[in-house]
Amino acid sequence: MARNLETLQKQYNSTAAASNRGPMAATNNFKGKPANSRETIKRILSYVGAYKFRLVLVVLCMLLSTGASLAAGYVLRPVINHIADPSTAAADRLAYLAMMLGVMAGIYLIAVFGQLMQSKLMIGVSRNAIQNIRDDLFTRIERLPLRFHDSQTTGELMSRFTNDVDNIGQMLDQSLISMVSGIINLVGTLAMMIYTNIWLTLITLVFIPIFIAGSRFIIGKSRKYYSAQQAALGAANGYIEESVAGQKVVKVFNHEAECVAEFDQLNDDLRHKQEKAMFFGGIMGPIMGNTTQISYALTAGIGGVLCALGRFDVGGLAIFVNYSRQFSRPINEISQQMATIFSALAGAERVFTMMDKEPEALEASGIQVPDKLEGHVILEDVSFGYVPEKTVLKHISLYAKPGQKIAFVGSTGAGKTTITNLLNRFYDIDSGKITIDGIDIMDMPKSYLRRNIAMVLQDTHLFTGTVMENIRYGRLDATDEEVIAAAKTASADSFIRRLSDGYDTMIEGDGANLSQGQRQLLNIARAAISKAPILVLDEATSSVDTRTERHIEEGMDQLMKTRTTFVIAHRLSTVRNADAIMVLENGEIIERGDHDDLLAMKGRYYELYTGKSELT
Repeated sequence: MARNLETLQKQYNSTAAASNRGPMAATNNFKGKPANSRETIKRILSYVGAYKFRLVLVVLCMLLSTGASLAAGYVLRPVINHIADPSTAAADRLAYLAMMLGVMAGIYLIAVFGQLMQSKLMIGVSRNAIQNIRDDLFTRIERLPLRFHDSQTTGELMSRFTNDVDNIGQMLDQSLISMVSGIINLVGTLAMMIYTNIWLTLITLVFIPIFIAGSRFIIGKSRKYYSAQQAALGAANGYIEESVAGQKVVKVFNHEAECVAEFDQLNDDLRHKQEKAMFFGGIMGPIMGNTTQISYALTAGIGGVLCALGRFDVGGLAIFVNYSRQFSRPINEISQQMATIFSALAGAERVFTMMDKEPEALEASGIQVPDKLEGHVILEDVSFGYVPEKTVLKHISLYAKPGQKIAFVGSTGAGKTTITNLLNRFYDIDSGKITIDGIDIMDMPKSYLRRNIAMVLQDTHLFTGTVMENIRYGRLDATDEEVIAAAKTASADSFIRRLSDGYDTMIEGDGANLSQGQRQLLNIARAAISKAPILVLDEATSSVDTRTERHIEEGMDQLMKTRTTFVIAHRLSTVRNADAIMVLENGEIIERGDHDDLLAMKGRYYELYTGKSELT
């Protein structure tokens, strides 16, 4: 049965749950109205403000364009008055008209040039600002701890990089220049209106409070719905990403109909919120436009009366009516951009919320660390929980020497992978102590610690690039010969050479052109090329067949001779030759010893190995 909308939204937007593999923290703080639109606007402008010289040129071009447009409009006053004067000869009227039309054409060309230059310069500023925002966002995501990534869907993260950042860019390209140009236009037009006729200007200004009151009401409504729209869009993207990535599972269990039904709920919710957001964002223009038409008609009527009474000239009335329309035009243009502005502010707040998350500190001001670690690992009374109310590991103690192979076995959720997460400091322990070569890992820079630990995870991940480049990812300064040697160690060389371009074969789509076992072999080769003294194998051979597994183990035995190796395995046959096997249950080590010792105990390991109990 399809999950209800509330469940889906919680799962893909703002859920907070925990598991033994990691926490699911709340990631979306949008309940409707943005928390602080003023601060959001200031941060957007800070990116634009980095290009002050270009902005000065943009403002100068705006002043040039606005001044030329206003001057060209004012030229109409003497033209109309001259033509309307009955004492002027017809030939003189035509000559004067032709001359003034030429003057107006020249002025308008200056205005067009100013507009073209301001658009060109502003597009450059906005594109550079968006580039910097994306750089900062990606840099922050790369520095966020694993705890954060455990709580996010790929679709939600991608929504911030694409939809949210693109909305900011659209605002900078269109709305910002319209607002600044509009303000300059308003000030200039108002000055010309006062110069032309102050009494008619006062009539126009009476409508300003009406504009402001209407704008505030609509803005308050629109802001709420645009924030909700962006959140719903992130939820829909998260579901799409998950569903597309899991299509095999969907089809195997015949869940296509349920998948479509769940997406329909998210899509319908997105449509509902978009309708409200676009409605309130869209009515701003018509409301403001109709209000300005009333102002325009009233001004023209009163101005006509003044002309009839001889208190005002016809040319002055003509240009004042034109200025009156021009005065309201920036307000209309800005109001029409409100939908873009609201959407951009909602997206910007989501982007900046992610930027403000506390990054992982990779360096530390601890003690001096040696150039190279030997691999003596000690865990002393270590306890840990992903959330305070649930302890996953309880008083774990163990010791591993270089060249030793330590295996962890136990039921799913017993805490095996959690130990390796703590060793890498993906998470920090709650109590106890972990040392390597006598140095507390809390005193080590994380970057240094992780350089000394190579990992092969159950979930494979390959990057777009050649086979050679993917293996070299384990050590970027490795030579081609070292890459090939690592591939041979992982029993990957033979299948690589059978590929169309051998080691130069391109890998795309996370290794979609390779089998699951082949992808895992490349991951093992990537770890093999690393010179790290500590090796972690988390279900490293679970995706390969038994025959390939034996070949890998032969190569890995050579690799592990001088390394401290931690192995997590469900296949107990893969840990028979381990120097020590730790049997975990409910976060505690309940048995320890080598294979023969544990069989002799006839305890939990014996039950698992003989099939009297199962790893679940």
